[in-house]
Amino acid sequence: MSIAEFIDNEVKSNDVVLFMKGTPQFPQCGFSGQVVQILDHIGVGYKGLNVLESAELRNGIKEYSNWPTIPQLYVKGEFVGGCDIVREMFQAGELQQLLSEKGVVVAA
Repeated sequence: MSIAEFIDNEVKSNDVVLFMKGTPQFPQCGFSGQVVQILDHIGVGYKGLNVLESAELRNGIKEYSNWPTIPQLYVKGEFVGGCDIVREMFQAGELQQLLSEKGVVVAA
């Protein structure tokens, strides 16, 4: 399986996926940490993938999305954005709306 196939499989088989530096329990950059805090605050279940474990994954996700930075959030197979976009959507209530429109269960 190529890295692009691995990424595609992860994005399509999980409702919410965060490609990040570190893990949800131990983010290793401030931007990844902010997105984790937002997702945890909303109460949405998600899969975190640590791009620091693999240069192939770190470069592959940038090519997959055609987006230069990490973290990257995907909802139901759709690229949502990085830290700034996720934060702005959260503050405007748009992230919560997107999740509910896509049928993703949120606890909050």
